[in-house]
Amino acid sequence: MICLLHIDEVQNITDERALSQLLVALGDAITHRVGVDVPGGLRITRLLPIAVYLTGLPEFEDRAGAHKGATFARRFATTVLTAIDNDDLALALQEFVVPGWEVPDDRGGLAVVRMTQDAVAAIVDLCRGEPFLFQLAGQQAWYADENDTITAHQVVVGWGKVRREAAAHVERILGRLPERERELVEAMAKLPTSERTLTRIAKGAGFASASAAGPTSQRLDTVRGIIERGKPYSFRHRAVEAYLTSEWPAVKQIAPLRDG
Repeated sequence: MICLLHIDEVQNITDERALSQLLVALGDAITHRVGVDVPGGLRITRLLPIAVYLTGLPEFEDRAGAHKGATFARRFATTVLTAIDNDDLALALQEFVVPGWEVPDDRGGLAVVRMTQDAVAAIVDLCRGEPFLFQLAGQQAWYADENDTITAHQVVVGWGKVRREAAAHVERILGRLPERERELVEAMAKLPTSERTLTRIAKGAGFASASAAGPTSQRLDTVRGIIERGKPYSFRHRAVEAYLTSEWPAVKQIAPLRDG
């Protein structure tokens, strides 16, 4: 048996002393060893059957690293979630297409809610790989009508009700960035995809040189999870890219799903 401890939205612990104490306590718990007697008269040491998951904003790791007493970096492995691939999102919705999603009906039995392929394409296109926006688009499509088949039209109607919320979600992400990081992201968004090199991005953001912009771009990659450094640079956070480079979250034309 394993005890699973999950603390969500951990970045909302704003009291620095409380956060430090929590991390120290959790770190001590997952590394604590106890003696156990085993057959044959031997005594071995084992870790406690505890699994700890802390979930929240990517920059929490950077903030927690300042609490040296917690030895956060050594005791916790960090995973920065990236945008979900479009094919994976479409696969997740396939349950609605075939065989359909069972729900209770008003007669004490079960009904089946289905979704057209065009509706799947619409949700995938609108959410831009963001789990929160995926949930938001799907929820509003579900409530857009009372019939038993979700259509692309219903997806668009539902999205219209939460378009401002989708924009606000991305604006909060950008608003949390320090000024120089925000400037670098905006300069990158202004460049054509093939020209997003660090030299051009740094120049557009007003850095003295590419090397001067290096630490900032590194934080946007490894800490924020917004860009991916490469040749050329690219956006890992596709909703941020869409917000800065297009009329998204406005709906103009829904991109069709790729065959296969």
